Amino acid sequence: MKKHNTVKVVLITMLVFLLLSWILPAAYYSGEYVEQGRVQMGLFDLFNYPLTALSYFGYIALFFVLVGGFYGVLYKIPAYRSLLDKIVQNAYRKEKIAISIMIIVMALLVSMCGLNIGIALLVPFIISIILLMGYDKMVAAMVTVGSISAGLIGSTFAYNSLSVMLESFKLQLNYQIGVRLILLAVAVILVIFNVLMYIKNSMNDIKIEKKTIRTYEEEDFDDDEEEIEEKVKTEKVVKAPSKKTTSKKNMSKKTSSSKSNSTKKTTTKSSKSRKSDNKAALKDEDIIVVRESIDDNDDELVPALISEGRHTFAMTLFLSLLFIIFVLAFITWGDHGLKVKFFDDITSGLTKLEVFKFPLFGKLLGTVNSFGNWTITDMFLPMALVALVLVFIYRIRLADAYEGFVKGAKKALLPAAMVILLYSILVLVTYHPFQTVIYKVVLSWTKGFNVATTTLVAILSSLFNSDISYSFQSVIPYYVSVVNKVKDFSLAGIIFQSMYGLTMLVAPTSLILMGTLSYLGISYKEWLKNIWKLLLELFIILLIVFIILALM
Repeated sequence: MKKHNTVKVVLITMLVFLLLSWILPAAYYSGEYVEQGRVQMGLFDLFNYPLTALSYFGYIALFFVLVGGFYGVLYKIPAYRSLLDKIVQNAYRKEKIAISIMIIVMALLVSMCGLNIGIALLVPFIISIILLMGYDKMVAAMVTVGSISAGLIGSTFAYNSLSVMLESFKLQLNYQIGVRLILLAVAVILVIFNVLMYIKNSMNDIKIEKKTIRTYEEEDFDDDEEEIEEKVKTEKVVKAPSKKTTSKKNMSKKTSSSKSNSTKKTTTKSSKSRKSDNKAALKDEDIIVVRESIDDNDDELVPALISEGRHTFAMTLFLSLLFIIFVLAFITWGDHGLKVKFFDDITSGLTKLEVFKFPLFGKLLGTVNSFGNWTITDMFLPMALVALVLVFIYRIRLADAYEGFVKGAKKALLPAAMVILLYSILVLVTYHPFQTVIYKVVLSWTKGFNVATTTLVAILSSLFNSDISYSFQSVIPYYVSVVNKVKDFSLAGIIFQSMYGLTMLVAPTSLILMGTLSYLGISYKEWLKNIWKLLLELFIILLIVFIILALM
């Protein structure tokens, strides 16, 4: 299956790195360059390193599983599907604008808050909306991975992501902020452009002009399928000119229905080739999603279609509250960022507040970090509380909520396993540091600062180390010892952070990429086939910017 293709790619990458540990000598930098000879990786290490990765980074895998379980619970609440339908309805005929807004918002969150991993909390929500708007899973992948990559390229106030680089280069968080904002804007524009071009070239074969929806009682479904189809008024489907499909004129109709206690709504499906897109039809305040091709996993990516609307006020309120907490918690408010003490003071005052001379809130909350100092593990409690409150408000049986949680968690197991595998590679290159030898060779090609060699080692360090902090730590301290011109370090910082973001767009060690592809069931080869133009455009523009800055 396609979803297992990503596992194969990661395992092959791990084996390649294993061979490099036998071929190349190892070295590390700790105040000075230290050669270790060859430090080979053994076969038993293939099984030991995942356990090491689990002990150090298991909380990230757990976060993925809990996010899956959280959405599994939401899928059991009909109001969640009603909320998604209302969003899709409001975006009807403005889908491309909606997609652009989603890309901008996600890129800003990553750029300002460093949520390249924490953004996984929003990814299932974004993917469901994109699929319900009628686009395929490749669009969903390009929107999510592309926006995260753009946010990393133009990282601005994400201190947690950039701290190692800033300290090594002795830079302030707002260094070259104008240039970084420009890079963020350019990257976002290119992602939007490429997503819209993919939609135009691959998903513009069918145009829906009209849709009429009728409701039938239960007994209507005792009829034969042909009789039911005669009762449904179908949309007029017009083939748009397309080089790929001009010879294919066979359009078929299918019926999609969902049950309720007393009614069923039926619609028809128009189908073309396997590249056909999913379209949505509107009638009054209702929206029915018509899907032309449904694979085995789509019901796990989109909540089931409900036959009647549910009030969405509480769902909207509590999901919005969760989003606000999510954003506020990860903005760098303290001394390293915006220098705002408000949340530190509020948290300190709350934990010290005494009720009848007893620090009730401090004991009740336990160890709690102030906004600006949260990690993804701190989101576990808000997610659980929101899920439980919504289950209570919408009167969902606990057994059903538990069933949904288990199903959602199982869906997230593959991305969670991807976390452990990718961090196992990180353990490999840390315990067998052949990469430092490569950096030494590349940097020896030129004397002092050079755009080409700096860009190359930035790409290599990003490829070898999936985690941004480890990527910087693996090369920048040694880089500073070799390239000791302080005036060049601000440009070097821009190169390292932007090349990390670019590499995460295609690297087989990219957590954001491989996790998303495994979740959507998209093969790595298919991804490269559709993303190479964006990769090339970004690389050329970034290289031009580097050269201009170097000449200034």
